[in-house]
Amino acid sequence: MIHIAQGDYLLLLLIVPLLFVFYGAYLRRRRRRIGKLGDSRMVEQLMPRASTAKGWLKVSLLAAAWFFFVIGLCRPQMGARVKEHETNGIEVMIALDVSNSMLAEDYSPNRLERSKLAIARLVDKLQGDRIGLIVFAGQAFVQLPVTADYVSAKIFLNSINTESVPIQGTALADALVSSARSFSSQSDRSRAIILITDGEDHEGDVLEAARTVAQEGIKIYTVGVGSPQGKPVPMNGELMRDSDGEIVVSRLDEGILQEIAGIGDGKYVRAGATEFGLNPIIDDIRQIDKQKFNSIVFEDFNEQYMYFFAIALFFLILELIIPETKAKHRLFKEN
Repeated sequence: MIHIAQGDYLLLLLIVPLLFVFYGAYLRRRRRRIGKLGDSRMVEQLMPRASTAKGWLKVSLLAAAWFFFVIGLCRPQMGARVKEHETNGIEVMIALDVSNSMLAEDYSPNRLERSKLAIARLVDKLQGDRIGLIVFAGQAFVQLPVTADYVSAKIFLNSINTESVPIQGTALADALVSSARSFSSQSDRSRAIILITDGEDHEGDVLEAARTVAQEGIKIYTVGVGSPQGKPVPMNGELMRDSDGEIVVSRLDEGILQEIAGIGDGKYVRAGATEFGLNPIIDDIRQIDKQKFNSIVFEDFNEQYMYFFAIALFFLILELIIPETKAKHRLFKEN
């Protein structure tokens, strides 16, 4: 499969037909000038080496050179390199709350986008560890199975929004259970869950779910997003209101998140505007014994642009060495 990395350059191919148009216009203009000097047939006989055919050939070679040069600029890529290698690290499942309350603007631009930025920075710092993403609101869904492919992790992360889960709510119990089930079959230890949420209006028996997960040897860390005093929730250019018409104020529920972290032998951190809280948690997680994993990682596409540049150079050199005039023909050789 061919992939074009920089397709905008394809617009430069419009210059190819213009080369022929301009050369045709040049020839017509030249014929008019010759016509002003006298009979065109007689003038052509006075210039026997002039070659219109070679002119068109040179323009065609120049157009071919430009065509392949532009294709090279577009950076065509073939297939994709995937590599299987052994890593030594831990597995971390990040469960991210995507309920509407995460649109509250305690942080800039809002709770959800600030959480995604923190996770992206975390992914940039991972080395040898495996990461997975769970999104949850009224239900929990696996956004990305546990993997060492950090490129894919950031791609999936960018696509997350409050519409990623159609059912609203804050199903913390479901998020914990789904995260625990999403660890790879290779993992029997070195597992941790990072739960990022405002914890408000949680559903299900979340403390019982935390105990079940902890019994499997999985550590649970929680990050509280928001503020205890709360913030209104923007929705479609307005503030969210309840059934009585009152403005909904989303408040951080730290109590439940502290209990979950305590049961899971982890720690609770309230996200700040500058230090979100993931770095201290990761520093703590790194104390967990690491284990070896076999991973298949997407590396990159194979670049092909250099071949097109070489073809373009070939046609350009060919255009330069071909003369514009006909070769000399002698009827009689000199003795």
